[in-house]
Amino acid sequence: MANRGPSYGLSREVQEKIEQKYVAELEARLVDWILLQCGDDLERPEPGKQNFQKWLMSGTILCRLINSLYPSGIEPIKKITETKMAFKQMEKISQFLQAAEEYGVTRGDIFQTVDLWEGKDMAAVQRTLVALGSEALTKDDGHFRGNKDWFHRKAKVQKREFSEEQLRQGRRLIGLQMGSNRGASQSGMVGYGTPRQIMRHDSPRHNGNESDSNP
Repeated sequence: MANRGPSYGLSREVQEKIEQKYVAELEARLVDWILLQCGDDLERPEPGKQNFQKWLMSGTILCRLINSLYPSGIEPIKKITETKMAFKQMEKISQFLQAAEEYGVTRGDIFQTVDLWEGKDMAAVQRTLVALGSEALTKDDGHFRGNKDWFHRKAKVQKREFSEEQLRQGRRLIGLQMGSNRGASQSGMVGYGTPRQIMRHDSPRHNGNESDSNP
C-alpha cells in the first residue's frame, strides 16, 4: 500500500487488519515471540491458521506464555497438566484468559474460549496475543523476550506524586483564596432589574442632608 507506515511496532493498519480478518504475516511474528518467550523445547508449527489453532488449542502453550511474564515462584497458573480431555483443555484456555486480563489486557481484547478451541475466530486470538505482547513490552520489567519492534509500546500515564507538605500548601492557598472574599459587602449594589437612581452632585441627599429642602 502506498500509505503504509513504518514496519516496526504494531501500526494502526495492522490493528485494523486484525479486527477484520486473520493476518498470516502476524501469525509468524506471534509464533516467533511465543517460541522465544517460552523456551527452546517448543516445536514451531507449520504455517497456516489451522496449524496455529492446533498448536495453541490445548491451552498448555498459552499457560506457559503468561507464566513466562512473571518472576519465578509467583506465576499465576500454578499447575499446567498435559491432557487430551476437551474440558480440561478449555479450562486451561480459560485460565490463560483470566490471567491475561489480570496482567493488564483489556476485556475488549480478550477472545472467547471457543474462538480458539473450535477455531471460530482466530483473528480474535491474534488480537489477544498482540495485546498481551504490547502489555509485556510496556511493563518493561525484564520478563519480555523478543524483538521490541514486534509490538506497540503503550503510552504510559504520567502520575504526579505530591508530598504531604505540598498538599498542605495547596489547601492553605485554596483557603486564602476563599478568605479573600470575606468582608465584602453588597453596599451600593442594586437588585437585578431595579432602576438605578442618578443624583446630581449638589443634591442634598448626595451631600448627606436628607431634610426637606422646601421652605
